[in-house]
Amino acid sequence: MDLNFCKKAAAEKALSFIQDGMTVGLGTGSTTAFFIEKLIEKCRLGLKIQAIATSERSLDQARAGGIPLTDINTLQFLDIYVDGADEIDSQKRMIKGGGGALLREKIAAHMSRKVIIIIDESKLVQKLGQRPLPVEIIPFGSTAIIHQLHLLGYKGVLRLSPNNAPYITDNHNFIYDVQLSDDNIERAHAQITQIPGVVETGFFPSLTGPVIIGFYDGRVIVQ
Repeated sequence: MDLNFCKKAAAEKALSFIQDGMTVGLGTGSTTAFFIEKLIEKCRLGLKIQAIATSERSLDQARAGGIPLTDINTLQFLDIYVDGADEIDSQKRMIKGGGGALLREKIAAHMSRKVIIIIDESKLVQKLGQRPLPVEIIPFGSTAIIHQLHLLGYKGVLRLSPNNAPYITDNHNFIYDVQLSDDNIERAHAQITQIPGVVETGFFPSLTGPVIIGFYDGRVIVQ
């Protein structure tokens, strides 16, 4: 089985949690894109939901497929939120933000009654930090903000667009990708977010909701 098969299998399993009348949060990333496609099919077959999206990319996909959309600013909560992860450990702690939507993803997850994470088995790690920790920072004073990160020992690179200009999030901010050397990711998150100008990091603490994993051998497991 290839990677896309694993992602599609996990995405399809997540559909079983979606019911008529729900307000559904749509995450961002390649696995979530498969879920949105499956959700489009279900809506065309009569599923009645409303959805919000955590990125312009997911919003465009949902809108093009005819998923009924609503304004997140009119909502106090979401019934369910479905998203992927860049890394997840055995405690269901995650690093997210490879797609640049970490701030909106964290807001949507926090306001949801249930969070479902869909991944392929390559995202399972024993220790977080195999991939960089995305840190969203405001452009104003960004050089000084990055200097403060360095003073705390958090080195990395400013994320760039294909034209070598700084990558701009949907919130009009920059992302600085930190390569973690500290095993204590909670402490790193706490220190980094104390710096003025840091908006959020891509560290997501332990979740209580299900994690759906698609494996190369064809299995789909819900943990």
